[in-house]
Formats: sequence, C-alpha cells, structure tokens
Amino acid sequence: MNKLILGRYFPGNSLLHRIDPRAKLLAGISFIFILFIANNWITYLVLWLFTFTMMKLSGVSIRIYIRGVRPLIWLILFTVSLQVLFTAGGEIYIDWGPVTISSFGLINGMYTFSRFTMIIFVSTVVTLTTKPIDLTDAMNYLLQPLKRLKLPVDEISLMLAIALRFIPIILDETQKVMDAQRARGTVFGEGSLPQQIKKIVPIFIPLFVSSLVRAEDMANAMEVRGYQSNNPRSSFRRLHWQKTDIAALIAMVLLAVILFILRTEGHHFH
Repeated sequence: MNKLILGRYFPGNSLLHRIDPRAKLLAGISFIFILFIANNWITYLVLWLFTFTMMKLSGVSIRIYIRGVRPLIWLILFTVSLQVLFTAGGEIYIDWGPVTISSFGLINGMYTFSRFTMIIFVSTVVTLTTKPIDLTDAMNYLLQPLKRLKLPVDEISLMLAIALRFIPIILDETQKVMDAQRARGTVFGEGSLPQQIKKIVPIFIPLFVSSLVRAEDMANAMEVRGYQSNNPRSSFRRLHWQKTDIAALIAMVLLAVILFILRTEGHHFH
C-alpha cells in the first residue's frame, strides 16, 4: 500500500470519529487560518501541542502519521530551503550574492516547516476519521449558500468527492507501476535531471491511460443509474449535529484567542 496516508479512512470509534463531518471540516479549515496568527516560538509550541492532541484523540498511531508525511518531506524541505536561503534579516551568517542565510531566515524556515507539517497532520486527522461519503455530504451542505450565486454546488461537491476518493487509488497504482519499473532494472533518484525525468515518463503514461479509462467507466456507471446533477436529490444519510460538534468549534475559537494573547505578549518570551 502507498505510504501517503492523506485521503484515506481508518475505521474506528474514537471521539473524533463520532464528531459531525461538517464540524471537522470547519475546524480543519479554521486551523489553517489560525496557523498564521502564530508569530513566536510559544505560539507554535501551543499549536504543536494542539496538533498532537488531535492526533492522539483520533485513535490512530502517531507512527502512521509520521509515515504518511514522509512522501511529502522533500516538498516541505524545498519550501523551507527557499525561506532559509533567500530571506534576510537579523544577524547575517552568509551573504553570497542572492543567497543570504540569516537568523531571521532560519527562524522563518522553522516556522514554515512547522506550518506545512501541522497542516498535513490536521488534514490527515480529518480524512482518517471521516468516511469519504460523509465528507462529500459535509462539503455539499457547507456549499449550499453558494447556490444563491448560481454556482453549481452539487457538481463541485461531486468533483471534490471523486478526487478525494481516487487519490489513494492513484497513489497505489503509482507505487505498483514504480515497483514494476524497478523489477525491470530502473533505479529512481540516480543520474542527471534529464535522465531522472526520462525515467518518470514511463510512469505517467500508464497512470494517465488508466485514469481516463476509470473516468469513462465512472461516467457510464453514473449515466446508467440515471444521475442528473440538475435534478433535486434526496439523501439516505442524515447528518446529526451534537453538543460535541459545538464543543469542537468552541475549541478552535479558544485556540485562536490563546494565540492572539500569546502573540501580543510574545516579547515577554523572547
């Protein structure tokens, strides 16, 4: 199985599994915005404690989360390196043309690393504890007000649901194709950049073809079942809002308030 955990669902009966998917989506989106309130080490420490608490409450092993972030680590490190190498400020350690390594750049790099990693962890918490079909219902419900703007809410929800559903499948297929290429003697990660790109091409072609075939099969299946996006539809599944869902949103508000307080008083911690 592919190591990327984001987008997968782990069955369970934890506290987070029982929270309404609408509350989890709102909390997850709120967390991404709340991250940008932090501006010093104490606020990031609070955010890390909150993130690890959510991971623990999900009932999924921390090792699974760490294993899931590994495939994205190079993208994160690339972004962090840009912050470190091209951000000036504070004490200058290296000044070599456009490359400047400073104390401000190093601190900003650590904050960027924390931001990206926490976003991945919290997003993974949401998908691990929520069935894809429940996420679809939650997205469709939350997007309903946009219908007044004549936006195709049902189509948008369907596209998001399909994308979320097939991300793990495409990743698994990618792993299978790469394993097949390795069995034929291909060594990934070695050679010059043009050589590495040449090795990747045989991976994308079968993935592209299989994705088109799957999309056509799904379109045929939906057509056979009489799916029409313009017609009003009923839902067999009902979402139920409970006190724990309100508590989850209140927790996000409290987290934002705490960060605002620590942000304004951050100079006491330097």
